[in-house]
Amino acid sequence: MDYFDVRESLDRELLSTVYFHSQTIRYLKNMPRYFSIIEPILKSNGVPEDFKYLCVAESGFDPKAYSPSKAAGFWQLLESTAKENGLEVNSDVDERYHIEKSTEVACRMFKSAYQKYGSWALVAASYNGGRYGLDQKIAQQKVKSYYDLLFVEETTRYVFRILALKMVMEDPEEYGFKVDKKDLYPIIETKNVEVKSSIADLAGYAINKGINYKILKMFNPWLRDTMLKNPTRKTYILKIPETGFRTKTN
Repeated sequence: MDYFDVRESLDRELLSTVYFHSQTIRYLKNMPRYFSIIEPILKSNGVPEDFKYLCVAESGFDPKAYSPSKAAGFWQLLESTAKENGLEVNSDVDERYHIEKSTEVACRMFKSAYQKYGSWALVAASYNGGRYGLDQKIAQQKVKSYYDLLFVEETTRYVFRILALKMVMEDPEEYGFKVDKKDLYPIIETKNVEVKSSIADLAGYAINKGINYKILKMFNPWLRDTMLKNPTRKTYILKIPETGFRTKTN
């Protein structure tokens, strides 16, 4: 922060975060629901907790996020990357939208990059711009600090965007945001239901579980069709909300 260019880069992202009120308030309201899932996975994998803000920068807490580059889910994984890391991606099931499984994959990617670069800032940069591109920049510019490297616009702003999100979301009132506890989106308790066969009609299945198709897809966004063919009789775990979930408040 002694460097003027670093201060000004962070200030730019703080201004963007602080003055995009509707988006930032939505992030604050969603924070308990999704960080309660992400934080324990980061911790168990030895990844700094601050990487949860990278997830916000990537997808804005949208479990169904899909980019023009065909990256999907909370961590915006490409299909090839997901499959290389053991996730199922097809017309019926796309586990890039499975929050827990995709977070595990992101953690493996972070740890692998850290072994290579030894810098968490460069890990984030490589997640955004790719390792090949980062290696090229380091070789061309003859420096190894994120804060000394010149990137394309997106990667130049990326780490500062994450830092700005951290600063605002950890201390919202300091930046003019006050969201009462009662206005936070509640954590919805669910039960896990094993499925080892096909489901011909997910809408009917949902009704039999005391919910509806919309709610089933909301809690299991990795289900991509109106049915689950499951020709290999793989075991899937569906999240089914507990009774009374729709009227729950903080």
